[in-house]
Amino acid sequence: MKKTNLIVFGTRPEAIKMAPLVKKFLEQDDFITKVCVTAQHREMLDQVLAFFEITPDYDLDLMRPNQNLFTLTASIIEGMKPVLDEVQPDFVYVHGDTTTSTAAGIAAFYSGAKVCHVEAGLRTYDRQYPFPEEFNRQLTGKIADYHFAPTQGSKNNLLKENTPQENILVTGNTVIDALLYGVDKVNAPNFMDPEIEQLKKLLDFSKKIVLVTGHRRENHGDGLHNICSALKTIASNHPDTQIVYPVHLNPNVKGPVHELLGGIDTIFLVQPLAYAAFIWLMEKSYLIITDSGGIQEEAPSLGKPVLVTRDTTERPEAVTEGTVLLVGTNTSKIVEQADRLLGDSTLYDTMSTLHNPYGDGAASEKIINYIKAL
Repeated sequence: MKKTNLIVFGTRPEAIKMAPLVKKFLEQDDFITKVCVTAQHREMLDQVLAFFEITPDYDLDLMRPNQNLFTLTASIIEGMKPVLDEVQPDFVYVHGDTTTSTAAGIAAFYSGAKVCHVEAGLRTYDRQYPFPEEFNRQLTGKIADYHFAPTQGSKNNLLKENTPQENILVTGNTVIDALLYGVDKVNAPNFMDPEIEQLKKLLDFSKKIVLVTGHRRENHGDGLHNICSALKTIASNHPDTQIVYPVHLNPNVKGPVHELLGGIDTIFLVQPLAYAAFIWLMEKSYLIITDSGGIQEEAPSLGKPVLVTRDTTERPEAVTEGTVLLVGTNTSKIVEQADRLLGDSTLYDTMSTLHNPYGDGAASEKIINYIKAL
């Protein structure tokens, strides 16, 4: 008798990282696989679904203006009940650290399904940093029956929390599966994307491109101001370099960034990019400055050094391997490390050719083989 899977996600990062698992499971004859999106994010989620050619079976369409954690959590749990009642899944898959992951995990537990946590075991062990993601990770880890850890370090965290070893599988990260699929797709001769065409017109790719992203709540305010000051100095120190910054739409980010960096000739402030254009731009970049967790995992597979504008990371493997450097929001430290990488080709070559600790693109296949063997 076929087992039934329900794969649940709600944000752009989740969609990117779950898409390879969805596509692989849909190829399996011995599973019935359904997809439910909460649409915790809407437009950004839909862009990813279109790129990966995934049509959800259920769409809770929960995004609301000025939504908060209280109403979103309650809405997801309530919205999942009729879906779970209809699908009656054997396994429910949730991802990472979002409100969707935790709330859908709770609902799945209530339904009697086995909860599978993809990207399990990441920890900072500070429940306020990042907020609410670290709390979500820990709580989802308590709910889950099966834990798909991207690295041995993540597995070790779960073992310290008394998670049964037989319920943990080290898989690598599905984001690498997604990235390799995506890079092949955007570089295909017949692939056309209006955002990519605009970037080709905007930027001079004979120059070194520094790609910047930033959205973390903990960096709002002084942290973001310090980062912008650093970018201004980097632009002054390296006039032959172009900085491109897809600016997050959050007013706490958009306002200060445009105020502090607008009007500088070699800094290009652009709208947030869909996944296709973003991975294309990552591949064309020389250096990346970011507070994003996913980019810390993706960039090493493209040979791109990363400066992480956070004081701690739940992805320490990349720091240990040397593919990323933690610089926090200290202006002088950001400038110092950027100057080194933009000016020292030996250091740059060393960082850009290091091994990616987050996998080789086979994470989804490993997860499926594990579930088949249960």
